[in-house]
Amino acid sequence: MPGKKTAFITGASAGIGRATALYFAAQGWQVAATMRAPEKDADFAAADGPMRAFRLDVTDPRSIGRAVEEAIRAFGQIDVLVNNAGYGLVGPFEAMEEAQIRRQLETNVIGLMNVTRALLPHFRANRAGTIVNVASVGGRLTFPLYSVYHATKWAVEGFSEALTYELAEHGIRVKIIEPGAIKTEFYGRSQDTATNPGLAAYDAFVARVLPRMRRVGETAPGPEIVAESIWKAATDGTDRLRYKPNGAPLMAMRRLLPDRAYRAVVGRMLRV
Repeated sequence: MPGKKTAFITGASAGIGRATALYFAAQGWQVAATMRAPEKDADFAAADGPMRAFRLDVTDPRSIGRAVEEAIRAFGQIDVLVNNAGYGLVGPFEAMEEAQIRRQLETNVIGLMNVTRALLPHFRANRAGTIVNVASVGGRLTFPLYSVYHATKWAVEGFSEALTYELAEHGIRVKIIEPGAIKTEFYGRSQDTATNPGLAAYDAFVARVLPRMRRVGETAPGPEIVAESIWKAATDGTDRLRYKPNGAPLMAMRRLLPDRAYRAVVGRMLRV
């Protein structure tokens, strides 16, 4: 559809990605909604509409390349990349298997980097494009039992900020979205919980802390507020880097308090 802009969104089958795909479509954009199993999603089944599904697994570089090529062929041009695909690995670090750690890093960091690299030639050729990376307040502060997840989101923050220097002269903007707790599958089926039956040393800690963390997610706002923040980042035409859909008071507390005081506050909240 000539004249319409196109957003390429990863992890669009649920949560923030799905809400973002629907939000951009409602604003009249074309949407390449990418997911691992598009055939399972009736909302994105149309083969020739303004919102189409493309098969993409961020841990499979070949599927990334195919999805990018197919989306460009379908829509002519991609204007905005939304790197949203990701999930949370939780539990005591000592209980995590190496395969779990690698999967968390490959999905949240390496996958995001590979999708970005796949689209950079297209953006450079057009001398325009916006990369919106969904990080988290967890990329600027930390909570217990999320050590490797936090490591990935801190990595996304550093990667994104460094890219701004490299890409500015090519007309490409980089944006970071930092949601706080959001009511999505992140706290349910999308979460990978590390357990080790032979390691009981952390059982009492996990039983005390993890239910409190999950209750925060149950009472959090829905993903639509993040979709609106992504839309703003993608369309405001500024060089602003970071956007906070929610969680700003928590970020301010982390910025203003000394390390020991911040940890004490978190400890009281979560009974650490």
